[in-house]
Amino acid sequence: MKVDTQITGNMGLYYACYRLSRMGWNVMPTARNARGIDIIAYNGDGTDFIGVQVKALSKRNPVPLGGSLDKVMGNFWVIVNNLLKEPSAFILLPDEVKALAARGEKDGRVSYWLQPTAYDKQEFREAWDRIGHGHAMPNKPLEPTR
Repeated sequence: MKVDTQITGNMGLYYACYRLSRMGWNVMPTARNARGIDIIAYNGDGTDFIGVQVKALSKRNPVPLGGSLDKVMGNFWVIVNNLLKEPSAFILLPDEVKALAARGEKDGRVSYWLQPTAYDKQEFREAWDRIGHGHAMPNKPLEPTR
């Protein structure tokens, strides 16, 4: 099944919002046509804020990063792939994204990609605890979302 890229992006964004909300974060998606941070989240007492970039993929594909790594920002990156069947999320830091990025050049144009073999690693897979909880409750494992 082929899904429009905007719909895929929305699915990934709201999936990440759902997961962060379950961890006690108050989440606010930013304007969908704005570049940069996709989610702003803050903890229960408003003392901690995080910015999250979300990349959504319908399958286990490379993540396009554009012609420069300057747009890799925020506190965390959430890559959600396989959205049409069983979503898998990978939680990375921006510096990890930059370090793992592959550089390509075609017809004089430079582009950067994050290959699945770079992000689909056990240390990043469903590593939501890297972000931490937005509330004072003790860390408890999440129940399966399915």
